[in-house]
Amino acid sequence: MRPSIQSHRKDEHVFLAEKYFKATASAGFADVRLLHDPLPEAAVAAVRFDALPFGWRWPLYINAMTGGSAQTATLNGQLARIAAACDLAIASGSQAVALAEPALAPTFATLRNNAPHAFILGNLGATKTPAQVAQAVAMLDADAIELHLNAVQELVMPEGDRNFHWLDAIAAIVATVTVPVVVKEVGNGFTREALAKLRRVGVTTVDIGGRGGTDFGQIENARRPRHDASYLQDFGQTTVESLLEAQGSGLTILATGGLRTPLDALKALRLGASAVGLSGLVLHWLLQDGEAETIAHLKVWQTQLTGLMALVGATTLPELTTVPVVLAPTLDHYRTQRGLPHP
Repeated sequence: MRPSIQSHRKDEHVFLAEKYFKATASAGFADVRLLHDPLPEAAVAAVRFDALPFGWRWPLYINAMTGGSAQTATLNGQLARIAAACDLAIASGSQAVALAEPALAPTFATLRNNAPHAFILGNLGATKTPAQVAQAVAMLDADAIELHLNAVQELVMPEGDRNFHWLDAIAAIVATVTVPVVVKEVGNGFTREALAKLRRVGVTTVDIGGRGGTDFGQIENARRPRHDASYLQDFGQTTVESLLEAQGSGLTILATGGLRTPLDALKALRLGASAVGLSGLVLHWLLQDGEAETIAHLKVWQTQLTGLMALVGATTLPELTTVPVVLAPTLDHYRTQRGLPHP
């Protein structure tokens, strides 16, 4: 079967995400300093990650990436095996293409086929109906569904949507579907006002998806005939700014966007995230180093994150939230200007 325009776009996204991958991200973590206590009084063996979202074993998961073409089917199979080997949850890329072209469903279903016991999150845009969400969940035998918010991407995408009325659709899905719903940004971050809107319609878990990692404005601009929307590159709030915006929101917060080291993950957890997601970094490892090495990289992260917890004197995530933190002047100025509490 000849690849569709949508399948070709999926392959373009993978190519461009890797092309623009940056080993050093700009998600704001360099502006967050955890104060060192030379007497942490904790042991690595005592660290426990309990009461995580959805009963996860680790406060770390592989976030949404791909699916919808022959190439991305192969990648999804590999990502699923990686998740299974590391006992991590994993999210699918947007399944909308498979709703439009059912023949592409196996490029997503390979996630479940290769990780039969993993916690899998399906993925659709916030414009979809409860019936379409049910289809996406069934396609993967998914344990939860991500609803992505991607206004910047849609605006820059030549064939993108231009209607961003999404709250009513989200409310209908939350009220209807039988699996947990996670609302996520795809790389432009959140404000406290937007988080409050979601909470009012029944959302309980949000992936803040901050600026600093994969930039879909940049990716879609590269696909535009005239490349004339570069000014929207780096639009929005960084992951750290979004974590500050989420302070006191009453929501379960997941943090993705530009995490590059286990210390970044520790900082995100200290700032209120219940778990952190990796996408672009895992894709980079997979494309450059292969499946086995990607598993090895993630196992190093798991080991080092546990060690870092003990280093700062925390054996649980609630204890981590008491570790003193200092924000760089520009970040503290942002917090003050927005009237946000100190974390």
